[in-house]
Amino acid sequence: MRDEEKDQRVRPGWPRLALGALSGVLAGFAALAVAELVAAGLRPQSSPVIAVGGASIDATPAPVKDWAIRHFGTNDKLVLQLGILVVLAALALVLGALAVRFRRVGAAGVLLFGVIGAAAAVSRPDSTSFTDALPSVVGAVAGALLLYVLVSRLTAPARSKAPQSGSGSEDEADGVPASEGWDRRGFVLAATSAAAASAVVGAVGRSLNASHGKDAIASRNKVVLPNPGSPAQPVPKRAGLRVAGISPFVTPNKDFYRVDTALVVPKVDAAAWRLRIHGKGVRRPATYSFDDLLRRELIERDITLTCVSNEVGGPYVGNARWIGVRLADLLAECGVKPPSRGGRADQLVSRSVDGMTIGSPVEDVMDGRDAMLALGMNGEPLPFEHGFPVRMVVPGLYGFVSACKWIEDIELTTFDSYDPYWVKRGWARKAPIKTESRIDTPKPFARPKAGTVMVAGVAWAQQRGIDKVEVRFDDGPWQEAHLAAEDTRDTWRQWSLPWQATKGGHTLTVRATDLTGMVQTDQRTRTIPDGASGWHSVVITIE
Repeated sequence: MRDEEKDQRVRPGWPRLALGALSGVLAGFAALAVAELVAAGLRPQSSPVIAVGGASIDATPAPVKDWAIRHFGTNDKLVLQLGILVVLAALALVLGALAVRFRRVGAAGVLLFGVIGAAAAVSRPDSTSFTDALPSVVGAVAGALLLYVLVSRLTAPARSKAPQSGSGSEDEADGVPASEGWDRRGFVLAATSAAAASAVVGAVGRSLNASHGKDAIASRNKVVLPNPGSPAQPVPKRAGLRVAGISPFVTPNKDFYRVDTALVVPKVDAAAWRLRIHGKGVRRPATYSFDDLLRRELIERDITLTCVSNEVGGPYVGNARWIGVRLADLLAECGVKPPSRGGRADQLVSRSVDGMTIGSPVEDVMDGRDAMLALGMNGEPLPFEHGFPVRMVVPGLYGFVSACKWIEDIELTTFDSYDPYWVKRGWARKAPIKTESRIDTPKPFARPKAGTVMVAGVAWAQQRGIDKVEVRFDDGPWQEAHLAAEDTRDTWRQWSLPWQATKGGHTLTVRATDLTGMVQTDQRTRTIPDGASGWHSVVITIE
């Protein structure tokens, strides 16, 4: 009987283990709150959740990233951060329960996660100082101390009953008496105070972090885009079809797709922003300010952008009116020549303020197409989410080899000597946009009434243009759709076809032909490595 009593005294029961787990969660909450506050004094990107999230994105295999974008869309970053918090909460539960018997081990576990967060912060491409490690370290120390204090209340010796001589036992790791009595009042007070203090600290930290970028916001509000020296031609009146459910010809900024790896949208002060052009074959390196670009002749163009992660029939394509500086002019002023004219560099590597690197073929950005450093989008300065103050736009290339947002550096180099971010992860070095088409209406699994059903959508083949769109109903013949007027060969074209629908289930399929005569292939390929291909189909039921 004495051995059984001793075993019960050494091993705490489930109630205390549960409270220990709760202590772990409170300690984790406190660690994150303190880290958030410290990050507010440095920069938001040094927050451990952001740092670990960024490192996780970098380490995630390309197919997994593609799956996340496909299933979560623009919410993929929110899902990632929530996933990190869930994992941290689970680990905090385990460490808290473990700390009931081994306080030092539990506290050390919290400190270990601080080390991981610190290592992730200083390893980020945009990290410029070891001070980025401070939020994780300081937060972890605060969390470890809190866990130690809370668990000490759960392992305090019983006050009402002194252990008999020779029958007491101690925690093997810390020498803590293992009596069943514990300081209930002290634990409740400590836990309540810790939760309240953490909530306040976290709220202050979030508020201060939200205030970061005030100068950037003010600088954007001051921007007045001058009239372009080379304005876009008016959009033809018949470029937009009046069909319910079809994508608008111009995608509003708020609806324009966003696919990038930035967990915190960079807010860059235009007054402090600089762009450096340097590297192989650059005879006259140069640095430009935002005002330098505004003073140059600006071009305005309608250009459809497409993300390489866009599945067949997917939403990651949009059309906007961009205003900016011709990239080829800047490069030429720096003495850069394309390879076809004896230039030494065949790759242009653009770098973002968040450390992203994107490689573009020099030949493509200097072949006469309207490649630009964009300053405005749909009549206003670039939104922060889309790259303010300056981003690259290159018609005809998927975004991962052209559309660098928040750009601050352009280096001329070669494809053989440097692999940018996405190439290192299995994507292609060069990726011209493929001829594609999409059915916007009717939607998949729609149930329209029998009779005339309008089938409509968009098709695109930037730099080549769309010549024809055809639709097939079930296994019937291809029928040519009506094409809306073409704006430019760099924009998508709307199309429509009235269909006399009969009751039952039907499969609708679309394909496009570009102006080179190339018909959209029916061969289905994944987005990796250079963009998806195949015909888009929808299944509907006519009632």
